[in-house]
Amino acid sequence: MTADSACLFVAATGIRPQGQLAYTKALSASFGAMGFENHPLRVLAKALRGGGAAIPDSQATPLEKEKLVFYARLQQPSVHLALLVAWKTASRWAEVADLSSAQFLLVTQKEVIVDWFQTPKGRTHDPFKASRFAVIQGPLTTEIAMLFKKCAPFAPLTRLSTSALDSLWGQSVQMQGYTAHSIKRGAVKHLLPLVTSGKLSPHLIDRLTKHEEEGGPGTLSRTTLRYAGGDVDLARALETGKVTRHL
Repeated sequence: MTADSACLFVAATGIRPQGQLAYTKALSASFGAMGFENHPLRVLAKALRGGGAAIPDSQATPLEKEKLVFYARLQQPSVHLALLVAWKTASRWAEVADLSSAQFLLVTQKEVIVDWFQTPKGRTHDPFKASRFAVIQGPLTTEIAMLFKKCAPFAPLTRLSTSALDSLWGQSVQMQGYTAHSIKRGAVKHLLPLVTSGKLSPHLIDRLTKHEEEGGPGTLSRTTLRYAGGDVDLARALETGKVTRHL
């Protein structure tokens, strides 16, 4: 299959633009990883984004850190660990569920380092991006390290799929209204005030969330903006106030 025929395949699926964009991005990443020409796919992805395909029909409700941690501590060690890692790395649930001990380069009570490229899905991505690694420090790091010792070596952190977690939360009074996607959205929202206060550079959020390739230095990428949603914290984080105060 060539990149041109892959574009025709995407168009022939007849699915919604959001689904076509997902197919196009996955195919483009696979072609690029194998060293094949993927320019037509990148052009198609740009066109789909321009047509609004990157705008989701609905957004998951952002999850607060306190609620996530409280819930996680009531779960079995593997799910407890996966929930904390998902929060600390602002990751999708599926990305974290794919992890095993082989992807943890370092585990101490002060620092945990994850190599995303070593996951099955990570193999389709560029290994030379700064977003390949996540260094976990600060709150919850000791807890993650202690839970890690209880995990079976080389086994996935959890067998709980995204849909299974969504179903589980749908039956939980405490987690009613949240989905697996709420974790990443909540983490991004949690970080925005730190950009406003000057404690974090916007591009570091893109790096952690693995959206780095879409943004430029000192700005937030389109994907991170989508996760953040529109509110006062986001508006301040974009720092246009630094310009308008001089007008």
